Amino acid sequence: MNFKELVNAVLVRLREREVESVSSTVYSKLIGELVNDAKHEVENAWDWSHLRTTLTTTTAEGIFAYTLTSSGDRLKVLNVVNDTSNWYMTYKSAEEFTDLYLNYDNVTSGAPQYYSFNGLDANDDTIAEVYPKPDGVYELRFNLVVRPSKLVNNTDKLYAPSAPIIMLAYAKALEERGEDGGASPVAAYATANRMLNDAISFDQEKHSEELVFRAI
Repeated sequence: MNFKELVNAVLVRLREREVESVSSTVYSKLIGELVNDAKHEVENAWDWSHLRTTLTTTTAEGIFAYTLTSSGDRLKVLNVVNDTSNWYMTYKSAEEFTDLYLNYDNVTSGAPQYYSFNGLDANDDTIAEVYPKPDGVYELRFNLVVRPSKLVNNTDKLYAPSAPIIMLAYAKALEERGEDGGASPVAAYATANRMLNDAISFDQEKHSEELVFRAI
């Protein structure tokens, strides 16, 4: 669903007229904000299949920092692969990376084996660092859960499950305007939680191995 469709789905439940644009009225703008609030909460609730993606970056000799374009700042790493060398890369903390690069004269060059993160670029995308410092071209694959930024335009597409987001936004809208003879916010929140739990349960079946406890 797109942003306008989500807003209209909430407006219908509130017994309000549908709009041609999210910005058509003051109230539709408010519903748009509540939809984004609900979207944020639902996206954070589980590592949705809908949000899993692979971002690739190609190294250059002597460069150890790379922007993960379109990653944003709400990501989770599933794994990182040096596709050229055919191995998984290992995470190291920012402090460990500082130690590795502290003595510049002794910095090792070669095929990247480790990765870490160091802030955001001007577009609020995450910056990844690698070690050893690449001695040539390597294809690196970052398998991630990427939670997108807020919906803004009418046609902006939602990638997380729509049903719990619509119901949660509806519950927030009921809470905002108070009792009006319709459903209570408490009942709407309960329905939203059931929908969210159902959606998570269905999606977990695609990644059941992630729910298995393994002793370390």
